[in-house]
Amino acid sequence: MNYDLYGLLGIALILIAWLPETVKNFKATQVKTRTEFLLLYTFGSLLLTIHAFILNDLVFLVLNGLATVISGANLVLKFTRG
Repeated sequence: MNYDLYGLLGIALILIAWLPETVKNFKATQVKTRTEFLLLYTFGSLLLTIHAFILNDLVFLVLNGLATVISGANLVLKFTRG
């Protein structure tokens, strides 16, 4: 059985969860997501990306890399738009 399929499905579900929030934040004049959440999520995802890179785990590298970029974009919006 190909276990990567579970990982790819997980990536898809997390992206489906994050994308509407990110689009809403890009359209809004103010980001309502808590700063603490965005900071912890962004840096936690970054550390997990590094961990996945070291382990050569492609599924988690892609997942956490995308999570870092998306949450980081929300964090930048939070600091630039308030």
